[in-house]
Amino acid sequence: MRNPKVEWFFAKPGKWQECYHALRDIVLNCGLTEELKWGCPCYTYEQSNVVLIHGFKEYCALLFMKGALMSDPKSILVQQTANVQSARQLRFSDLEAIVLREAVIRDYIKEALKIEKSGLKLPKKRTSELEMPQEFQTVLTDRPELKHAFYNLTPGRQRGYLLYFAGAKQAKTKMDRIKKCIPKILDNKGLDD
Repeated sequence: MRNPKVEWFFAKPGKWQECYHALRDIVLNCGLTEELKWGCPCYTYEQSNVVLIHGFKEYCALLFMKGALMSDPKSILVQQTANVQSARQLRFSDLEAIVLREAVIRDYIKEALKIEKSGLKLPKKRTSELEMPQEFQTVLTDRPELKHAFYNLTPGRQRGYLLYFAGAKQAKTKMDRIKKCIPKILDNKGLDD
């Protein structure tokens, strides 16, 4: 069933509107509830997120929240970045690609729904499994009070900082991010607190 709160997303002008409409029709025919989350149409089962429609410059996509648990028989699911643990995307660059793969898309949605109904969850990486950027390791070594404060943060807050620092491609950007976050770490706050 179409949710009036989501209509603005499908009514706004943009490059992917035809694709969005086609994906919406396919997803709604799979028995999911349409909601608006993170400014995008999100399709849920018993209030659990299953799949999301979103767009980027080069493609639009269906994002499967537990895509890493899916079998992916066609090898078409994409992990956005190395740090994305669970979600996977089906990407489309035009309407024809959606039309040609409609049956496959339905099969993937059905599998995602089956996984959600089963209650399966992907174990999250431990903080110790994440890469510690060398720049941050150096700062922690030079500032024992910061090291103490960082390791007293919750594991989720530690992961947030590590992923944020590691996401910078250039050393200067990493250092800028680290310097900006030092006061928050010392205040026992997470990246988004």
